[in-house]
Amino acid sequence: MKTMNIYQEGTFSDKAMKKSLVHDSPYFRIINFNFKAGQELPIHSHELEGELSIQVLEGEGEYLAQDGTLPAKAGDILVCAISEPHGIRAKTDMRVLVTIAPPL
Repeated sequence: MKTMNIYQEGTFSDKAMKKSLVHDSPYFRIINFNFKAGQELPIHSHELEGELSIQVLEGEGEYLAQDGTLPAKAGDILVCAISEPHGIRAKTDMRVLVTIAPPL
């Protein structure tokens, strides 16, 4: 068992989004992404089986998809196949938790 406070350990950067590995195992991976307003994780996909979730912990932005965008605010969570094109853009400073199962 382990704990981590991503609000204390996760940092922001004016140059690019910051990410930190929260957990990594054969079963799933958790990554914390911190975005300053205007930063994004561009639309991408992975040619693998599995699923991922993108949960907004703080801030506002939009989920990016091949066919458009969806609003993303604190408390929202997106779940999709790893192979489905996905991304996220921050309108305000934003803290996001991504879970990937199985890990890449």
